Amino acid sequence: MIYKLTSDFGARHLCFFTHGLPDCLGPTRRLLLDCSTLMDHQAGGGVCGCCGALRPRYKRLVDNIFPEDPEDGLVKANMEKLTFYALSAPEKLDRIGAYLSERLSRDVARHRYGYVCIAMEALDQLLMACHCQSINLFVESFLTMVRKLLEADKPNLQILGTNSFVKFANIEEDTPSYHRSYDFFVSRFSEMCHSSYEDPDIRTKIRMAGIRGLQGVVRKTVNDELQANIWDPQHMDKIVPSLLFNLQQEEAAERSPSPGTEKEKESPVELTERCFRELLGRAAYDNIKNAVKPVLMHLDNHSLWEGKAFAVRCFKIIMYSIQTQHSHLVIQQLLGHLDANSKNSARVRAGIVEVISEAAVIEASGSIGPTVLEVFNTLLKQLRLSVDYELTGSYDSFANMGSKVITVHEERQLQESVIKTIGSFANTLPTYQRSEVMLFIIGKIPVPGMYPSLGSANTGVEGSRMIQIMLLKSLLQVTAGFQSTNILTALPTSFLDPLLSFTLMEDAEIRLLVLDILVSIIDRHDNRHKFTPVRIISDISVLKLKVDKCSRQDNLFMKKHSHRLYRHIYLACKEESSVQRHFESLHMLLGLICVELANEEVVVDLIRLALALQDLALTEEGLPVYTRCAIHALSAAYLNLISQLTTVPTFCQHVHEVIESRKKIVPFLLPEDVLVESFKIPEKLETVEGEVLFLQTKIAEMLGGSGYNTERLATPYIPQITDEDRLSKRKSIGDTVSLQLEMDSRNSPEKEQRSTAEQITFETLKQAIVDSVNVEELERERRRQVVERFQNAPFEEIAAHCGARASLLQNKLNQIFEITIRPPPSPSGSVGNGHGRTRSIPVYEMNFPDLCVY
Repeated sequence: MIYKLTSDFGARHLCFFTHGLPDCLGPTRRLLLDCSTLMDHQAGGGVCGCCGALRPRYKRLVDNIFPEDPEDGLVKANMEKLTFYALSAPEKLDRIGAYLSERLSRDVARHRYGYVCIAMEALDQLLMACHCQSINLFVESFLTMVRKLLEADKPNLQILGTNSFVKFANIEEDTPSYHRSYDFFVSRFSEMCHSSYEDPDIRTKIRMAGIRGLQGVVRKTVNDELQANIWDPQHMDKIVPSLLFNLQQEEAAERSPSPGTEKEKESPVELTERCFRELLGRAAYDNIKNAVKPVLMHLDNHSLWEGKAFAVRCFKIIMYSIQTQHSHLVIQQLLGHLDANSKNSARVRAGIVEVISEAAVIEASGSIGPTVLEVFNTLLKQLRLSVDYELTGSYDSFANMGSKVITVHEERQLQESVIKTIGSFANTLPTYQRSEVMLFIIGKIPVPGMYPSLGSANTGVEGSRMIQIMLLKSLLQVTAGFQSTNILTALPTSFLDPLLSFTLMEDAEIRLLVLDILVSIIDRHDNRHKFTPVRIISDISVLKLKVDKCSRQDNLFMKKHSHRLYRHIYLACKEESSVQRHFESLHMLLGLICVELANEEVVVDLIRLALALQDLALTEEGLPVYTRCAIHALSAAYLNLISQLTTVPTFCQHVHEVIESRKKIVPFLLPEDVLVESFKIPEKLETVEGEVLFLQTKIAEMLGGSGYNTERLATPYIPQITDEDRLSKRKSIGDTVSLQLEMDSRNSPEKEQRSTAEQITFETLKQAIVDSVNVEELERERRRQVVERFQNAPFEEIAAHCGARASLLQNKLNQIFEITIRPPPSPSGSVGNGHGRTRSIPVYEMNFPDLCVY
């Protein structure tokens, strides 16, 4: 009878009664609690079951879904009744949620985990079924229960709560929520991602649950403007490192794979990568920075830049996941991080640069953004810093005892990485932007004679030289694969002038880099590799050269710049430090000019240049034997090429005869014996003459019959060495004006009357030859003195010197104006009477007729 009176009423009174019992009646109290528990999960029935009707209906419906034995699971029939009731009376939904939450809290406290699972299953079904306006209060009860499960110590409860939260995250609510917060869930799920549970299987499950939980939080909040911004740094600093921590565990998993790993549908690493990609794919323009910054900090804190592999993988995921138009923001953050670590070890900086290089390859063409030159400026700055660190041995301006140890090998690797990255960036740019980058880089290179020591104060001349080499290597990377239909825009004067100035430097490595850059720009049909190695080919058709008709822009370029190209090629051949690689590049450059830019006039000039090189090797006895033999070989190989391109049979026959004669008499004048690693040359080059030489008169006669300009062919090519000095430094305006005035004064009649005729004798000619030999050394010494004076002299002395030159220039200008400006005729047409010059009437005082004024 007592049992029949229970259900809800009796249970309440038993619970109330047990709280009043003293502690000495512990067993009795526990017995009554067990009875109360039993009554909680019993449905009312029998004659006295009418007392259960006094309870609210929603409570009775909730109680009925719990079976007597929790192993039986949820009572589905009663669950359907509860769901129907919730849909019919949505105003009761919040009370249903509160009551379920109360029961679940009690079951968790009493370790009745079977009923906990039933309660969560019921909550999940109610969430899936109900989308009414009152669901917000029910959701609050649901989140309270999930929070209770996540706070539990049992891993199964944490996983259960996470699964319920993930289901809730996939539900689209019909009504907004203004007061809901997910801060706890972000923190708790992030903590689960770093779980260190002893059992590896359970640890993996907890971490995967944490990853899914973070994924659910992101899905629930990322597109809801009413929720707290998930992109705030306080949330991203927890979410992103948690994902990266699990992504990093792949290396450990590969080293020690578990037996059940292959059977699992999805590993933690795969789940993490999918979640990370989803997070980045939802990032808008304003959120990229907050999403990428934690990645950089995580790689810094765990020293992951040095390994490169994980850092590269992370940013590949980032670049492939974010929207294409946002790619340049990631690059800019990487560059800023590189600047921030400019005094870190070379391995760290090399790792960042490697990541930048890989990210640039992924980035879409032309999407680096509006700050293209800033990107290259940052990379070039890193090159300069690396050179300074390598030469000074310190990351500070002045070496001290606390400075880090610089490893030259690591700095060299960093420099190569930066150069490679510059090339990777350039390959993503359109042609017009790449031309701008080329101009930008050439403007950063120390020009000989103008900026002799552009490095730091501690590096000196060697620092300037290394900077020149590094920047030229960077420029070579930019020009690699560069194909412009208009050679005038590819090689403008502002770019070609400083570039050609480096072909006359004494440093062999710099000259070789400049030649490679010119070859890379001029080669538009990938013909360069067909000219190496340098050999005498009887039939050039085997080379399969791609030859197009010379365009109008090409003709204009050659008409404007050809003589300067020829001059620098001629002077580059005279350098005593040139080796096999230099002559191969010169042959390649000459061949490309002939194939890419040649018209009839250019062909004539190139033949004259080749013959001039032969004369150079004959007359310049001061050159090393190898250089003279190499010049002969270069001339022979090039004339063999150009003769077959002109398709003039007599010309080809003459070249063939000379080459055959050389094979028999002087084989060391052919490229097969000279332009090889193990060259064969005599110790002393005897006089070369006769049938082993190419004859200009004979070639002119042969080509004249085919319509070529005979007069031009018969004129030997003589470079104008005096128009540009040894170091290719342009004269100032004052020097130019002074030179012009001096020439004018020499040619004036008054000067001729005053000066007596100078007789030309043998001694005069001898003295002129001696002076021409020493003029180069004198000029170099003069420039050295000028540089030292501007570096060491006080400011007042320099200012006085410049002021004196300025006044001298002004006086010369006044003289020019007096000579050139004649008195204007007077309106009446009157002239002087011959006894004196008439006064010049200024224009503003003259009276013009009305017809002349408008």
